[in-house]
Amino acid sequence: MSEQPYTPNKQRYNGGAVPYRYCGCSGLQLPVISLGLWHNFGDVDDPREAVRMLRFAFDHGITHFDLANNYGTPFGSAERNFGKVMQSDFAAYRDELIISTKAGHAMWDGPYGDGGSRKYLIASINQSLKRMQLDYVDIFYSHRYDPNTPLEETMGALSDIVKQGKALYIGISKYPEDKTKRAIELLRENGTPCLLYQGKYNILTRKIEDSIFPLIQKEGLGFIGYSPLEQGILSDRYLQGIPQNSRAALSHGFLRRSQITPEIIEKAALLNAMAKKRGQTLAQMALSWCLLHPAVTSVIVGASSLKQLADNIQSLKNVDFSTEELQQISTISG
Repeated sequence: MSEQPYTPNKQRYNGGAVPYRYCGCSGLQLPVISLGLWHNFGDVDDPREAVRMLRFAFDHGITHFDLANNYGTPFGSAERNFGKVMQSDFAAYRDELIISTKAGHAMWDGPYGDGGSRKYLIASINQSLKRMQLDYVDIFYSHRYDPNTPLEETMGALSDIVKQGKALYIGISKYPEDKTKRAIELLRENGTPCLLYQGKYNILTRKIEDSIFPLIQKEGLGFIGYSPLEQGILSDRYLQGIPQNSRAALSHGFLRRSQITPEIIEKAALLNAMAKKRGQTLAQMALSWCLLHPAVTSVIVGASSLKQLADNIQSLKNVDFSTEELQQISTISG
């Protein structure tokens, strides 16, 4: 996939664009902006742009790349494409990278290709390592709570994956509060404490502030948020309708046209006016806002172009909000 030999920016850690935060009570630091490889690194996407984004991210201090077994179109293609770039560009820098992947949603046919069973999770990590051409991942997540599998089985499998050297840390994603609490207890009993929780968090989606955040802060976990821009709604992209090639327009996208309601557009327009007064784009303000909460370690951006990624990083130039601004954002978001 790479066209020219890659040499990273030698100044990427010296006053770089992206700072780091400790992940909960652990010794692991994550960049405050992480790059997600969801609907931007599949076989249907531009491979040259994918390479440019990965290189640009690393050159600016983004050391964390977030994947899952079923990312990309078709399933698995994001991991496979990332594996090619990993070998061509990043093999010499493996120990400078945090690579995460997940399993929990439908991946292959039959009763063993979905959920939280030991069978599925261990098969999934083995497949992911093969696709990415890696010996281990840094973080392996249970991608969702599976009500049909005992938590003891799911957490036991995750613990064994760490003990087998296939992952360094464990994370959980999208678990309800009560199951999160029990998962944390089980992992601690197994000697493989949970590193962090991954959940949806943005200006328009704030429920976890009253449930998950207090719990993980008490238990010493980090938090990494996905969809900080609500699949592009919290940008200026949909203010004038649904543009061609946007996620809402693509058949393989996860943002549906029905989600772009007049009410949502009105909220985005009001937030956009606020952002302009701050000297930011709406996307930049939305990312800056996500990083305000003390529970948040990092946010995952799913940029589909180098321009979008560069714009996202620029959000870190203005991360301060006045009390009035925060009140206004809360009023708009409802």
